[in-house]
Amino acid sequence: MKLVRHFDHANVTILLNVTLLYFRHMWSQLILTQHWPSTFCSMEHCDPKFDYWTLHGLWPDKGHECNSSWHFNVTLIQDLLPDMQKWWPDLKTPASSEFWQYEWQKHGTCAAKAESLNSQHKYFGKVLELYHTLDLDGVMKKFNIVPSETYYAFDHIEGIILNFYNVKPKIQCIHPEGGKVQILGQIEICFNSDFQLTNCEHSETDTLNLIDFLNVKGTAFSVCDHATPVYYPPLKGEPSM
Repeated sequence: MKLVRHFDHANVTILLNVTLLYFRHMWSQLILTQHWPSTFCSMEHCDPKFDYWTLHGLWPDKGHECNSSWHFNVTLIQDLLPDMQKWWPDLKTPASSEFWQYEWQKHGTCAAKAESLNSQHKYFGKVLELYHTLDLDGVMKKFNIVPSETYYAFDHIEGIILNFYNVKPKIQCIHPEGGKVQILGQIEICFNSDFQLTNCEHSETDTLNLIDFLNVKGTAFSVCDHATPVYYPPLKGEPSM
């Protein structure tokens, strides 16, 4: 009986250690990231065909490429493709699914640690759902934050988003040499594990300089400066406000 008790105790200890290790590496926050096509294409020399904020991804605050053997399969999300192509396009190669593949391998396989996101269809479907629920583009327009040749105060843009959603976003810009103006590029809005809005906090993505699949090597979005005017560039060919 003593041997049995010792064996059971050892098993319980192992189980507890494995459980603790799992939760230590389990994400607690999801970062829904949208970027402004005109700004992105100014870096990538692509042709921005979208005059609204498009999806970059949904990123857990912990983990990258959590399961390299879980390969992206576009046939599993066929019913989502019309929405994906419209709201989550590859700005460089619109006809390609390579961008979604990259986002799944890097971020989706980590998000999938949660049962609510544990398939490709659940992950991509939830990203689209959160994107439409936020309607960031509509909120910006509602409060007259529109692409313009006139610069905005950063605090004005941040204040509109903070007051509407009642959480603090993370807003990123490009910082051209000279420092007289910064270019609005990317906005992160965060959710907890129950998909409730929460303040965006420090995460692993901060240390990556946001040099992601879509960015030119050495070019990155970084957190906007509160004191520097913000340029929100219009789509090429559109009249500025």
